[in-house]
Amino acid sequence: MSKRLDYTKIAPAGVKALGGVYGYVMQSDLSPVLVDLVYLRISQINNCAYCLDMHTRDLLKKGLKIEKLALVQAWREAGHLFDDRERAALAWAESVTLVAETGVPDASYEAARTVFNERELVDLTIAISLMNTYNRMAISFRNTPQAVLEQ
Repeated sequence: MSKRLDYTKIAPAGVKALGGVYGYVMQSDLSPVLVDLVYLRISQINNCAYCLDMHTRDLLKKGLKIEKLALVQAWREAGHLFDDRERAALAWAESVTLVAETGVPDASYEAARTVFNERELVDLTIAISLMNTYNRMAISFRNTPQAVLEQ
C-alpha cells in the first residue's frame, strides 16, 4: 500500500481546522484515556490501520494495561474491565459511527445520557465525529502506519 497524497501539505488550513477540533476535545472534561479508547474503537470499526497503530501506541504510553487494550474490540464481553463511563462511551461511539445502520436510536441516547452530562455527551459526539473524519482521510489517502515504517 502506498500513500496516495499528503493532504497535510495540500490542504494545511483544513488539517489545522481539524487540529483545532482535536484541541477542543482534549481540553474538554472527558478523560484523555476515555477519548483514546473511543478513538481506538472507532478506528477498529472503520478498519483504519494508521489510526489503530497511533491510538494503540497512545494508550500504551498513557499506561493502559495490555489486557484491557486487547479487549477493546470485545468490550461487552470483558466484564468489569471497562467501567460504566467507558462502556457507555464505547456503546455511543459504535452507535454514532454506524449511524447508517443504527440511526442512533433513542435507547442508545438514553443509555449515554445516564452516564454523561449534556456537555460531556456533546463533546464525546464531537470526538466521535472527528475520529470518523480522521479515519476517512487516512484510509482514503493511504496513510502508512508507523509500525510499517519502522520495519
